[in-house]
Amino acid sequence: MPYPAQVNREHIIRQAREMIEAEGTAKLSLAGLAAAFGIKAPSLYRHVGNKASLLRAVNLLTTEQLFAAMNGAAETAVSDPHARLLAIFHAFRRFAHDNPNSYQLMMVNREDALRPDEDLLVQMVLPIQTYMAEICGEANSLAALRGALALVHGFAMLELNQQLRRGGDLDAAFTQSVTAYLKGWQQS
Repeated sequence: MPYPAQVNREHIIRQAREMIEAEGTAKLSLAGLAAAFGIKAPSLYRHVGNKASLLRAVNLLTTEQLFAAMNGAAETAVSDPHARLLAIFHAFRRFAHDNPNSYQLMMVNREDALRPDEDLLVQMVLPIQTYMAEICGEANSLAALRGALALVHGFAMLELNQQLRRGGDLDAAFTQSVTAYLKGWQQS
């Protein structure tokens, strides 16, 4: 029986990510992933090595897609730093909602073996730090960025885990929170 042509590293990673979104990370198995391609699990090893390297690749793909969404949002509001950052952070939150399981895998793991390369992550976030510097100055940009990411991630995680149950418009609350945060960093 010929080896299925659709089996390559990129397709395996994308299929694993789809399975994680559908069933959660805990239910992802190499046997189940291989079955989706009509092959046996050992055939995956020449493409992904092991489950940890597969999850790292899924995290890298998820990270790339998150930053692509944020960078795309930045292009919609290029003239106003506040509007640009608000668009970026709305894209971040929307991405978390649209990809809850892979987002949580990417953001809530403690295993270095599952994380994308640190230098790559820095390169991806630098443009957003530059936008933040337009509001608060270069010297404060890293602290402001860290706080903004904590605010946006925390809000998204509370929503994903259904912890914001007191009613009200969460979209408006998110916008209000981020806007107030950005105004707090604005240079006088």
